[in-house]
Amino acid sequence: MTGLERLGLGLMHRLDPETAHGLALRALRMGLAPAPGPVTSPRLRTDLSGIMLPNPVGLAAGFDKNAEALGPLSRAGFGFIEVGAVTPRAQPGNPRPRLFRLAEDRGVINRFGFNNGGMEAAAARLARRPQGAVIGLNLGANKDSADRAADFATVLRHCGAHLDFATVNVSSPNTERLRELQGAEALAALLSGVMAARDGLPRRIPVFLKIAPDLGDAELGEIAEVARGAGIAGIIATNTTLSREGLRGAARGEAGGLSGAPLFERSTRVLARLSQLTGGDMPLIGVGGIGSAEDAYAKIRAGATAVQLYSALVYEGLSLVSEIARGLDALLARDGFASVAEAVGSGRDAWL
Repeated sequence: MTGLERLGLGLMHRLDPETAHGLALRALRMGLAPAPGPVTSPRLRTDLSGIMLPNPVGLAAGFDKNAEALGPLSRAGFGFIEVGAVTPRAQPGNPRPRLFRLAEDRGVINRFGFNNGGMEAAAARLARRPQGAVIGLNLGANKDSADRAADFATVLRHCGAHLDFATVNVSSPNTERLRELQGAEALAALLSGVMAARDGLPRRIPVFLKIAPDLGDAELGEIAEVARGAGIAGIIATNTTLSREGLRGAARGEAGGLSGAPLFERSTRVLARLSQLTGGDMPLIGVGGIGSAEDAYAKIRAGATAVQLYSALVYEGLSLVSEIARGLDALLARDGFASVAEAVGSGRDAWL
């Protein structure tokens, strides 16, 4: 972290978290952020469901909900970027305050509730996306929708021509009853509609499914089976958790989804179990608590083809991205792996 970045983060942490987040996006658009370009090497280059990534370190959804900073983010060192979640119609989300730092735990609690400007605004920005970057969209449903399952397909049809991948997000804990769509029957019907929408796009982009970390083995098995049957390209494990185990931060009692360091072990165990259930033949993206190259490497060795981060940026800044990518390259070299693919799942049993 540079001295300027450390100063900026210190000032941001004196502000309300959501206000600070908005200022961070504004600073990005003004060019006040590290811009090393995508970090890459022969070891780091990764094939994610047919998408060639310069490195496997991605930005998780939620940081840039409305695709407002695509250019700066594409130059920040990430191998790929996921924006959103985006819903068909703009919606304000839940009342503020709805974002809380847990500095003692290196964690974050949010209960945003899919606040975003809607698919029309997102599509217009995505149409002007930077060339060469790998950009995906997290699909969401409006809180007051009469048919939430149909909303996911609607957003994909409207924005899909500008995407490299899309993610079905039925695992946010902040929209009432959304997680019920993770049930086998409801999920199969939802994914059928999404895949039909995908097949009508100018090109057949991969569609991923993002799941919650609070699922049991039986539920994970059902989801893996449904995802495979629907033709889903991979699973993102995981979204935020409702657990509050072991927290010390003053905001630990706030409602919402917990992310950051406290989620690392829970999400990595789910990832490893999914890798076992799918026999390693379905690409997985590991998310939850990554704050270092060692964390990213652990996710890969637990079964992830690629990883994503977000909450650690609150505490470490954007320079963390290139640090993780370069550190991951060094760890792969240290252990004799010629590529990320060779390391995937090599340490899975330690998490089972």
